[in-house]
Amino acid sequence: MKARLLGFGEIEIDGQVYPHDVVIDAGVVRRRSKKASKPLRAQYGHTPLSPAEGLPWGGTTLIVGTGVDGALPIVPEVVDEAARRGVRVVAVPTEEACRLLDGLEDPAVNAVLHVTC
Repeated sequence: MKARLLGFGEIEIDGQVYPHDVVIDAGVVRRRSKKASKPLRAQYGHTPLSPAEGLPWGGTTLIVGTGVDGALPIVPEVVDEAARRGVRVVAVPTEEACRLLDGLEDPAVNAVLHVTC
């Protein structure tokens, strides 16, 4: 899989440009739906990543791109759920997350990539 952050608010994955956050579930790209996490916005100062979003738990690793500046909050329940499932969470700024995805086979790729902040 080939991913690169084009700039604030845009990411390119395998030649397709997305102007929004994305979720990659076993290599399939979809738009991140933040609706379930929005009630936590006031608590975190930003809509955080929460397990209520339906995260891609398959596989052994979930890569979380935390944004251009690495400011995406991750609620502790994500880490707890990952541990319960035996999934390692790698949370890094989105540009670095893209580098981690480089060359991974599609079925092995599970990620949430935030493209702003």
